[in-house]
Amino acid sequence: MTTGSVDPRLDLFAEIERLKRERRALILAHYYQEPDIQDIADVIGDSLALAQAAAIARADVIVFCGVHFMAETAAILNPGTPVLLPDLGAGCSLSDSCPAPAFEAFIAARPGHTVISYINCSAAVKAQSDIICTSSNAERVVRSVPADNPIIFAPDQQLGRYVISRTGRDMVLWPGACSVHMLFSAKQIVRLKAEHPDALVLAHPECEAGVLQLADHIASTTGLLDFATTSPATAFIIATESGILHQMKKASPGKVFIPAPPDNGCSCNECPYMRLNTLEKVYLCLRDMQPEISLPEDLRLRARVPLARMLELSRN
Repeated sequence: MTTGSVDPRLDLFAEIERLKRERRALILAHYYQEPDIQDIADVIGDSLALAQAAAIARADVIVFCGVHFMAETAAILNPGTPVLLPDLGAGCSLSDSCPAPAFEAFIAARPGHTVISYINCSAAVKAQSDIICTSSNAERVVRSVPADNPIIFAPDQQLGRYVISRTGRDMVLWPGACSVHMLFSAKQIVRLKAEHPDALVLAHPECEAGVLQLADHIASTTGLLDFATTSPATAFIIATESGILHQMKKASPGKVFIPAPPDNGCSCNECPYMRLNTLEKVYLCLRDMQPEISLPEDLRLRARVPLARMLELSRN
């Protein structure tokens, strides 16, 4: 974690802009970051868009405002360029649910399978995979595998089940899940629909099947934003991390966006890992040039192969 004090008199927006120019830095931010961080980012996007931006980055420094696996992805794709993560504690429950040694044993017990790993995993898991996918392109990636090739899909079993329903492919699923998306409740969606009968339900495919069955549209974070922006509907119930509402409201200020609550009454529709990054920490990491993501070169090279396959497939 970046340490240090911040003078409360500082204009952090101005200071970050100054340091960004001095360092020739590029700031990448996921939609699930707090609004202030989204507003100072050079590129805002979901995992696919940010991986694509990282792959073509022309900067002396990359500041990745997201979680650890995302910053690792940028480091994999940009050897020689420092990649900074404002808070090294910004992990991911889904990535943590798939430890690399256990995944290696899982693969070894199923020889001959093509291994497709969701980008929400560690560099060590990526290095054991044949191709990476995101929620934006998971269906396309699965369809690219010959029909007679058995598939292991990891680590998100909810996304895997959704892709199975879309493609008809029988896949072996690693039993991982996102702690935020798993908390969205079908019961609460039904309640909200009763209160807002004209609202459409938009859901991320990491949600459980019961929530997806109630959804009017299922898509990646970018897909949900695009749908909400172009739809003639004026009210939406959003079943994904609530950070996306900032961009939805900016794109469609006249529409109503209702965050779907979890079943336990907490604020668990905010990812606690994503929210560890703050404007102060972005300033400090640019000022101090740390924390920096570091990967062994042999691991970086092995993890780059399945990422490059995904990026190439996404270009076609």
